[in-house]
Amino acid sequence: MDNEHFKVTPIKNGTVIDHIPAGNAFRILKIIGIDEDCKSTVSILINVPSRQLGSKDIIKIEDRELDDNELNKIALMASDATINIIRDKNVYEKKKVSLPDELTGIIRCQNTNCISNKKDEKMLPHIIVETRSPLRVKCHYCDRTIINPQDAILF
Repeated sequence: MDNEHFKVTPIKNGTVIDHIPAGNAFRILKIIGIDEDCKSTVSILINVPSRQLGSKDIIKIEDRELDDNELNKIALMASDATINIIRDKNVYEKKKVSLPDELTGIIRCQNTNCISNKKDEKMLPHIIVETRSPLRVKCHYCDRTIINPQDAILF
């Protein structure tokens, strides 16, 4: 099939996640809980040419709109991602993900002695975003800087 004639059909209702750095679509699907048990139609485009990024990934999810918690996880992985909410085949809302100053229950502290990692304490991890570029975050409880916060996301 000629690539110039290949089209992905528009979705009637759901979410399109655009401007994902190339190669990260499957990680995004994992952190928002899309797996083989998903009942929605999911389209994944990988290494799509992009003027802005060179190449990018795109995810289309039928009949599902993402919540703020999922958007925060995406912002950790793809700070330039754009979220398009589709209703009746039209873009109802378009927004850029934005990482909040604090994240609760999203990233695990890497300090095994932190109170947020003690099962008997039942404290949700609470993370402070110190800088966005480069991304630098620390635990609110123990002040430990979290290395590679994208790898510390709770599922």
